[in-house]
Amino acid sequence: MLDMRPVGYVIGLLVAILGATMVFPLAADLIEGRGEWPVFLQSGVITVLTGAILALSCANGVREGLTIQQTFLLTTLVWVALPLFGALPFMFGATELRFVDAFFEAMSGLTTTGSTVISGLDGLPRGLLLWRGVLQWLGGIGIIVVAMVFLPELRVGGMQIFRSEGFDTMGKILPRAQEIAGQITVIYVALTFACALVYGALGMSFFDALVHSLTTISTGGFSNYDASFGTFSGLPEYAASVFMILAALPFVRYVQMVNGHSAPLFQDSQVHVFLIVIALLVGVTTVVLTTVFPHHVEQAFREALFNITSIISGTGYASVDYMGWGGFLVTMFFVIGLIGGCAGSTACSVKIFRYQLLFASIKVQLQRIRTPHGVFLPRFQGRPIGPDVLGSVMSFFVFFIVTLGVLAWGLALTGLDFITALSGAATAIANVGPGLGEQIGPAGNFAGLNDAAKWMLSVGMLIGRLEVMSVYVLFTVQFWRA
Repeated sequence: MLDMRPVGYVIGLLVAILGATMVFPLAADLIEGRGEWPVFLQSGVITVLTGAILALSCANGVREGLTIQQTFLLTTLVWVALPLFGALPFMFGATELRFVDAFFEAMSGLTTTGSTVISGLDGLPRGLLLWRGVLQWLGGIGIIVVAMVFLPELRVGGMQIFRSEGFDTMGKILPRAQEIAGQITVIYVALTFACALVYGALGMSFFDALVHSLTTISTGGFSNYDASFGTFSGLPEYAASVFMILAALPFVRYVQMVNGHSAPLFQDSQVHVFLIVIALLVGVTTVVLTTVFPHHVEQAFREALFNITSIISGTGYASVDYMGWGGFLVTMFFVIGLIGGCAGSTACSVKIFRYQLLFASIKVQLQRIRTPHGVFLPRFQGRPIGPDVLGSVMSFFVFFIVTLGVLAWGLALTGLDFITALSGAATAIANVGPGLGEQIGPAGNFAGLNDAAKWMLSVGMLIGRLEVMSVYVLFTVQFWRA
């Protein structure tokens, strides 16, 4: 029988830690002086006590390691439990959201999706605005650790290809996964601090710089304003673009750089392809904006760079309503939201490396058709790709597309139009943030959707953030028989 105590113990600890972090928005409310601080005191006490009780009740079952079953369960249940408690301030606070809306907001935060159901952000208490940023920041560091430590071991979606990269080649430098996670955390904090300093130097207030640095480095996209990043035009857009790109690169490369090995970052084919794709997309968008629309070259380049980087990294900021940029660019924005950044980063969606493996496999198949007796092997960064990795990646693509189709169909059944249903499903599975159309596009939000649609989108965010397969495996008979 599956022993749930180790899983419960870890979840309890993480819930308690989440509750402890509520002291930061509590302090922000105290400083602002609007009398909203009891919201976080109440929510924090409930969260810490519940987590502590769960951890203590399961402590007698803690062992050295987790089984594969326990690891799969832990990975998924953490992302279910934390939004439940992260939703409390939205229910008790000034927003007074219903449970479905509060859970949607918290799930969007912790999965770094960036979709929101809250309007009137400009007038909200600072504690709630900071809490939204904290949720995304915690979700960003959490998914890096999951991608680096758990998913490669669980062989999810081809992530096992990074087992040797993350551990074997670094074995002499950082022999234990805990040390890697520790250094990633330090780097994550340093990038956040640097981003906040740059934002402040470019004219943002201290509070705006703090919150936006949290949501930039996590590639989450929550902003303090209904106009999103459109509130800050000019140099802050360039700065945000740089930090979004940095956050979408593999954090294991930063760990290697810190330990004196900078070459892997510049030799990583993921990084090369990611930067080339951004450059090409920005170039195309700039040309269209300057030739079809009355944009100055600098403005066109800046808006193209910022919004392309925001969508492809899964951040979801918007500086303009790009729905007015014409059908070609709007369609392109939909497509690039399904690309994503590099594996082992805070970025979302499919990820660059899976497309690389897909095209490598297609290339080999074409070679075999042309030369039936030849021996051809797909390669990634100079290394042969094993059939288990390719099979895992192909399974990921199939499940991703099927999930997208089923979710879009389910949303359409609730009465949503085709564009809203399809783009809503895509933005949830890819954890991008804004969809397309007047309702959930960059100038709108998800508040007007029906409850059934919000629940489905919340599930979609969870599935997409955990790389699809690690959630679906829980629903197989073989998993529970193992």
